[in-house]
Amino acid sequence: SAKDSPSLPDALIDSTVRSTKVVFIDGKPSPEQARLDVDSVRKVIESFYYDQFRHYEEPGAPYFLFMSKDAALTMGIGGALRMRAYYGWNGVVDIPGFAPALVPMSPTPENSKSFNTTPSGTTLFFRVIGRNKLAGDYQIYIQGDFTGYKSRDFKLKKAYAIINDFTIGYAASTFSDPAALPPVVDALGPNNKISHSSVLLRYMPVIKNHWVFAASVETPSKSIEVDGTNTSEVTNWLPDFAAFAQYQWAKGQHVRFSGIFRSLPYRNLLKEKNENIMGWGLQLSCVAHPWPAVTTYATLNYGHGYAGLTADLATGQYDLVPEPGKPGKLYAPKGWGWNLGLQYNFTPQLFVCASASQFRYLPQHSMPGDEYKYGILGALNLYWYMTPRMCVMTEFDLANRHNFSHLSHTSYRAQLACQFSF
Repeated sequence: SAKDSPSLPDALIDSTVRSTKVVFIDGKPSPEQARLDVDSVRKVIESFYYDQFRHYEEPGAPYFLFMSKDAALTMGIGGALRMRAYYGWNGVVDIPGFAPALVPMSPTPENSKSFNTTPSGTTLFFRVIGRNKLAGDYQIYIQGDFTGYKSRDFKLKKAYAIINDFTIGYAASTFSDPAALPPVVDALGPNNKISHSSVLLRYMPVIKNHWVFAASVETPSKSIEVDGTNTSEVTNWLPDFAAFAQYQWAKGQHVRFSGIFRSLPYRNLLKEKNENIMGWGLQLSCVAHPWPAVTTYATLNYGHGYAGLTADLATGQYDLVPEPGKPGKLYAPKGWGWNLGLQYNFTPQLFVCASASQFRYLPQHSMPGDEYKYGILGALNLYWYMTPRMCVMTEFDLANRHNFSHLSHTSYRAQLACQFSF
């Protein structure tokens, strides 16, 4: 049965875990103890691939791990070289992320098609795994990648420590569920994706292996539309609060309900008064292997004043917008989005994945005709792992933008990429 059979994606993870080499740095223990220590570390490496906040595109475990003789400390330095070429037509979105919100509504001959390349996604990371009598089990993780200026400058992506059930540092928001997002070659991914990261403190206990709960306080960020005449920004003075409840029935398979509560302050310059609007978001997400060769992905999110956390509208000011007819007053518009993905593995090393996503911006007042109303993103890709750490992939994407004027336009992109991890 599907329940008793390991999935083909799990088989690929297993082959990658087994490819990891363990090097003892202060003297090798006895052969029997070394075997036990290596088996123990490989269980830790396996849990790295089934991290609650790991997306498919993120780097795997390092090829070499350095372990102390008593197995109390393990250190790995790894990374991935990722090169991507993309060709777009019917309107240019000339950045690595293919965002429907950026689709040109009236392409000109000068921007009707383009070819470009990028090393965006090339990454380096450092991980320490240890245990001691006082702190118990702990991990330290630092990751940076080349997604900065012109997708070539090195940029900090994650920096956090895990001590038993606590996480502190710069990490993916508790409101996100990266594991429930399908594999994509494009740098953006589903346009309803919650890709927000911040400095946070999270408590995440696992109860009886099947239930996972999490709650966190997170450094806030906001994207609000102010004009400097009637309204202006106010510095954040309250953290965001996020939480989730999750049921998992097997490794890498779960359903999760998560939420976030946000403070969105601004200043009404006409009243000379600071105002505070409460934003919130809810998300239901799931990843499953109903059959050994099939993986399904799904997310559904909704809220008020959370659009700035989504992939499509992160570059705009959509968390708070002006209320027509009421100068100096802002409100948190609602929005909702969904994503569905279906992956089929011909073998553990070869699979195809099709996905579609949408995000809708739903202000409570009429909007200018050229304002974004909703975007749709579709992707069809093929991944081939020539070795557990060498992959080539190709993808076809379409991005549709629909404005409040009912004008819409669709742009297309073809991509080819390769990745080498170590």
